[in-house]
Amino acid sequence: MRIISGTHKGRRLIAPRNLPVRPTTDFAKEALFNILRNDYIFEEISLLDLFAGTGNISYEFASRGTQDITAVDAHYACVKYIQKTSQELDFSIKTVKSDVFKFLSAITTKFDIIFADPPYKFDNQEFESFIGKIFQNNLINPNGLVIIEHSKHTDLSNFPHFKESRKYGGSVFSFFQ
Repeated sequence: MRIISGTHKGRRLIAPRNLPVRPTTDFAKEALFNILRNDYIFEEISLLDLFAGTGNISYEFASRGTQDITAVDAHYACVKYIQKTSQELDFSIKTVKSDVFKFLSAITTKFDIIFADPPYKFDNQEFESFIGKIFQNNLINPNGLVIIEHSKHTDLSNFPHFKESRKYGGSVFSFFQ
């Protein structure tokens, strides 16, 4: 895994092998940020990274100047890795060890971008619950965006607030507003 652009462009990060993660590929990540840079000034936005895993997406935003980043994961080793890497790179990423569903029920903060990379084994009911909590709890700012990375075998186009999806290899980014 590497940081594609920004202050730490080209920096390679090696996560411990024991983490239960599937980091976003560099190809898919680069395509995503090419889309986002047209609509957002990274230094001015807030990001919520759900199912953060290694923190791959958080590091990319931080390297591009985003200061207000919260990364949430239920796995203790993932949170520790994000904290350690964030400190090494001098990023101000806030980490939260929590079940994402409980976290979304408890917070009231709004974000400009919410990125989520849930397990590929999620079923439609879990996606519906997860997306519903974000919009029911009004966690996205006006003109904000929810981005969900999921398997190409999952179709989220029938969910409320769906805007579009983009496929990159075996991964798909679905966008909600």
